[in-house]
Amino acid sequence: MLDDKTHSASKLKMDAAAAATQGKRSYQEDTIISHFPLGQSYGYAIVADGVGGHAAGAVASAIATSETFNTIKMNEDQVTNPMSAPLVLREAAEAANSRIQTHAKVNQDSFGMSTTLLVPVITGDKLLWLSIGDSPLLLFRAGALRQLNKDHSMAPQIDMMVKVGSMDAETGKNHPDRNALTSALNGDEIAMIDCPSVPVSLLPGDIVVATTDGLQSLSNAAIANTLMQNMHKSSREIAECFLTAIEDKDAEHQDNASFVVIKIALVDDGSTATNADDLPVLAMADAVDEAAEATAAPEPQAAPEAPAAEPVAEKKPETYWYRGRQYTK
Repeated sequence: MLDDKTHSASKLKMDAAAAATQGKRSYQEDTIISHFPLGQSYGYAIVADGVGGHAAGAVASAIATSETFNTIKMNEDQVTNPMSAPLVLREAAEAANSRIQTHAKVNQDSFGMSTTLLVPVITGDKLLWLSIGDSPLLLFRAGALRQLNKDHSMAPQIDMMVKVGSMDAETGKNHPDRNALTSALNGDEIAMIDCPSVPVSLLPGDIVVATTDGLQSLSNAAIANTLMQNMHKSSREIAECFLTAIEDKDAEHQDNASFVVIKIALVDDGSTATNADDLPVLAMADAVDEAAEATAAPEPQAAPEAPAAEPVAEKKPETYWYRGRQYTK
């Protein structure tokens, strides 16, 4: 389970960078937006992989990203709340799909265009997303690479056929329909939307990669190894490492590859504290023999003093006369 550990959201920060390559294609159909403001615990990416050629696929991905961005900006207070964010993301996808439909109706050269849409949103230590199509959302944690979102293409169905033995592995790997989308933004009703209401909790050291499927010309092992070998570098440097790996592989039919790399780390607030154990010792208290203290006879207590007597008034001599003579008594 990914949600078995949590970390204080106030102590996490994000370092994000975007990169893209046209690959061996004569045009770029991907569009990406990365919005992770410095010093904030909130940000999002928008990734779209267009289908239909330069006059259609590129337009579809551009419409999808711009409409999604506008919807999020108009409802940013709700998007920063994990409880209401999924609703806003679904509204954004519907708005983008409607715009694509309108554009295709008045522009015949865009007829048949479609696009994937992937929108990861991070607030504090919580990750939510909306996903339509086959653009993967990857999480790298403690050496393990996982795909968080569902794959809306024929690939999972073909892989299942291979698993149950109804198709051999080689045929499944090279099946011509493997990349056919089962859900996309094309102006029609959206077949499937992956938008969970329960977020994934992020941890310091996690790396999130939102990408078009062009990055998957690299094997999962190659992606994981690239992240492992460069996990201590910045997101920009990791993105450059992916571009280098794609270029070095030199795949014959390399597709457009566009991605956003997001590193999750602890916030360094600059605060310092002194370790009291490092200060000089002024004196050490004498050790107390607890056993001796318990058996020692109690010291005698002084008797209370008697109250002082009140002073007696001095008696004055009395003088009297008897038969003409004076006497003192």
